[in-house]
This record gives sequence, C-alpha cells and structure tokens, in this order.
Amino acid sequence: MATNVEKEATGGRPTRLPRDQRRIQLLDAASEVFASRGYHAAAMDDIADAAGVSKPVLYQHFPSKLDLYLALLDQSCDRLVEVVEEALASTDNNADRVIATFAAFYEFISSASGEFRFVFESDLTGDGAVQQRLSRVNDEISDAIAGVIAEDTSLPAPQAKLLAVSLVGIAQVSARYWISGGTSTITLEEAKQLVSSLAWRGISGFPLSEHERRITGPAS
Repeated sequence: MATNVEKEATGGRPTRLPRDQRRIQLLDAASEVFASRGYHAAAMDDIADAAGVSKPVLYQHFPSKLDLYLALLDQSCDRLVEVVEEALASTDNNADRVIATFAAFYEFISSASGEFRFVFESDLTGDGAVQQRLSRVNDEISDAIAGVIAEDTSLPAPQAKLLAVSLVGIAQVSARYWISGGTSTITLEEAKQLVSSLAWRGISGFPLSEHERRITGPAS
C-alpha cells in the first residue's frame, strides 16, 4: 500500500514531510536526473532513489514520468518569464534595460541548476503538452518585451511583437551556442556584453515616442 512514510537513509526512522515540502524534494531530485540523463533515459526508479523515497510515494505526487517532467517544465518556464520581467522592470534607461534582459537569459542558461535544459534542450519536444508550454513561455516573454517596445517607440503592436520575437531569438540562440562550448574562450560577462550591444545597436535605431523623449531625453 502506498504511504507517505518512508525511512530516511541516515537515521532509519520513519519521517513524514508536508505535501508541499515533499513535492519540492521530488522535483529537485527529478531535475537532477532529467538534466543528467534526459527524459527518455530517466526512470521513475532512478528519481525515487535520488529523492530517497519509495516509488509508491513518488507516484502519489506524480502519476507518471510525463506529469513529473511537465511540472518541472512549468517551473522552469515560470522562472524564465519571471527573470525577464524583472530585468525589464529594473530600469527606465533603455540601453541598461537591453543589457539587463539579455543578462537574464544568459544567467538563466548558465545557472548550475541546469533548469534551462527543460526549456531550451528538451528531448521531448514532439509531445503536444511540451510544445504548448514552450510556445507559451516564448509568447509571454515576447509580449512583455513587445509592450516595452511599443510604449517607447509608438510602433503598432504587430511590429513591436515581431521585433520582440527577433530579440528573444537572438538571446536564446546565442545563449545556447555559448553554453554548448562553441565559444569556450568567452566569459559569461563578455558574452552578455557582446550580444546585448548587438541588440541595442539594432533596437536603438527606432526613434523614441514623443512621450519617451520628453521623459528620458534623446540620450536614452
């Protein structure tokens, strides 16, 4: 019979964690297993062992490996949206905003947690539920950036969205190339500066709206 009680490997005494804490523990263990082995090679037995729980306990929280993977993907997608939105809101200076936003992508992808792999390097992209989530995160990030572009330049929404999608593409592709070792001699700080400079040179070519010129002046 499935139970929430299992023995800790260290003390041998049964322990019971609150459901939310147990869920976090299981997600952390699964993240390590999926990141190191990929979805198809990972097994629920491996994840249960990594978490130090029995497999029935794991199945109480996640009915299948796919459910567990999607929970991790949701978590990673939400985190990426969060760091990008924080970067956009961190300053009113447009050049600094571009630097901060590109830095958010690079820092997310270079994080030791490896959670970027669920968003950018999933080996389950053929699954409809995964595709839906990846599409959602790209849309949310692009919409957030497009909103800033439209406000600053007075470009119509479709044009602002196209520019935003293009900037997201630059950030994602370049960051993935950098983390893969294609530019092993370039440090994180240098990579962020190089790519954000490229993006700023492009987006700064669009004139500020009259409202933004009054607020920031022509040097922003």
